[in-house]
Amino acid sequence: MGYKKACDVLPEELVAMIQNYFDGDYLYIPRKRGNELSWGEKNGTRIAMEARDRRIYRSYMDGLSKEQLSEEYHLSIKSIKSIKRVIYKQKD
Repeated sequence: MGYKKACDVLPEELVAMIQNYFDGDYLYIPRKRGNELSWGEKNGTRIAMEARDRRIYRSYMDGLSKEQLSEEYHLSIKSIKSIKRVIYKQKD
């Protein structure tokens, strides 16, 4: 999420009005209902992770062990559960 200066995007009168309620701190303004984005939609992370998960699954089906997958995809041994989750999710 990027921050924008209120005075750069809002009318001066509106900025002054907001300052009466909330002066000099960060304010989050949520999207309108119906305009929400799911995690990773805006920057492409979701698509990249789904592609990575498909590659992991194909590699697993080709015989790579979970330890080999962890090394190849730079995932810690501790995150091996994530690899299992990916494998079982891709099976469906």
